[in-house]
Amino acid sequence: MFIKALSAVQKYNMLSQNDKIVVGLSGGADSCALLHFLVSLGKEMNLTVSACHINHQLRGAEADRDEQFAVDFCKNLHVPLYILRADVKGEALRQKKSTEQCGRDIRYKFFSETADMLHAKIATAHTASDNAETVLFNLARGSGASGLCGIPPVRDNIIRPLIECTRTDIENYCRENNISYVTDSTNLTDEYTRNKIRLEIIPVLKKINPAFESSISGMTERMKETVDFIDKCAEKALSECLTDKGYSISELQKLDKAVLSKAIIMLCQKNSVTPEAKHIELIKKIVYNSGAVEIKNNVFAVSSQGFFRIVNQPPVTSAQSIPWNSRENLLINNKKISLSRINSDIFHNRKKFDKFLFHNSIDCDTIPLSAVFRTRRQGDFFQPPKRNLTKSVKKLFIEMKIPREERDGIIMLADGSEILWIEGIGVSEKSSVKSNSKNIAVISSEKI
Repeated sequence: MFIKALSAVQKYNMLSQNDKIVVGLSGGADSCALLHFLVSLGKEMNLTVSACHINHQLRGAEADRDEQFAVDFCKNLHVPLYILRADVKGEALRQKKSTEQCGRDIRYKFFSETADMLHAKIATAHTASDNAETVLFNLARGSGASGLCGIPPVRDNIIRPLIECTRTDIENYCRENNISYVTDSTNLTDEYTRNKIRLEIIPVLKKINPAFESSISGMTERMKETVDFIDKCAEKALSECLTDKGYSISELQKLDKAVLSKAIIMLCQKNSVTPEAKHIELIKKIVYNSGAVEIKNNVFAVSSQGFFRIVNQPPVTSAQSIPWNSRENLLINNKKISLSRINSDIFHNRKKFDKFLFHNSIDCDTIPLSAVFRTRRQGDFFQPPKRNLTKSVKKLFIEMKIPREERDGIIMLADGSEILWIEGIGVSEKSSVKSNSKNIAVISSEKI
C-alpha cells in the first residue's frame, strides 16, 4: 500500500515539502492507514500532520467508543486531534436531507474550517474500492460521463493519497504495521445504498474480474481525460458563439452533441443551476427548434430570434396597473415611473434636444383619465409616430428583437388596448408632442 499511495501522491502532485495536512479520521482501517502513512511520509517531507474526528451521535456507545479510539490512536502517533460532536439525525430532519448527505456536509464543513485555521490541506481516506462504489452508484442513477469519472484524486485543497489502493491493500498494510482500527457496525448492514453496492454487487463483479476495482480506477482515469477534452471544446465553443445578444444559435447547432451538452451544463452552472438530464435534453431541443425551458424557479433557458440565453426572470404581476395621474409614487414590477413636466416654449424652440427626451415626451392632454401604467396584455396595439400604421405590441416586440424573457416586464401607458407609451420604445403617434402641444411631460423608468 505504501508504494501505491506514494505513487498517487507523486502522480497527482498532492504534497510538497513542509506541507500541513489535516486527516479525516473515523477510526476505520482506511483512515487509520492514511494517518499512519502520512506520519511516516512526513519524516521525509517535513509534513505537519493533524487529524479531525466527527462523532455523528448515531450509534450511541459505539460512536463514543470510536471517538475514544481516535484520541488514543492520535496520542500514540503524537498527532494533534480536533473533535466535533454533531447531532446529525436532528440536523438532517431540520434541513430535510438524508442522514448520509447531512453527515457528509457536516464532515466537510468541519474539515474545511479546521484546515483554514491551520492553513492546511485536507486528506481523506477514499480508496479504489470507494471509487468503484461511487461509479456504480452514479451509474445506477443514470449519470453522464462526469459521474463515471469517479472520485477525483485532488479537488481544490482536498487530497486522496489512497485512491489507487484497494480495501485489501489497506487491510494488509494495517496487519503488517500492527495498526489497530475499529469497525463501524453500519458498514456491515445493507441499510444504506452504498453498503448494498459494497456487500451485494461488488462481490459478484469481483467473481467475474478479481481486479475489478483496479479496472474501474483505470476506466475513471481514461474517462477523466475524455471529459477534460470535451470541457475544453465546450469552453472554446462558448467563447466563439458569444455575442452581445446571447449565444449564436446557428453556431451552437454546429457543435457535436457531446460538446453542446457540456456547453449547456456550463451555462446553467454559471447561473447557479445544476441541470438534470431531462433539462439538458429539453434545452438541446430548443436550441434546434426555439422556445423556452424553465430549469429552476424563475430561471429559464431561452432560444429565440437566433440567440440562446440563460435568464433569471422574476415573476411579473401582469394584472397590476396604476392610474397614470396618481399622486402617489408610481411603482410597478420593481420599477419607478416618473413624469417630469417640461415648459412647452422651451420644447418647441429647441435647437437640439436629447434623443431620449424627444422619444419619451408625451402630450398630457391626449391622455384620458382612464389611462394606466401596466405590463402588456393580449390584444394590445401601438401606432409608431410618423408612420401611418398600427401594430400589435407582440409583433412590435418581435420586430425589434426584444428578448422574450424581457417582454412581460416592460411597462406601458395604456388606454384600454391602445398603448400610448412603451418603456424603451417611446410615445405613440396619438400622444406624441405636436406643434400646438402645451402640456408636455417626459416619462422615464428606473429599477428600484
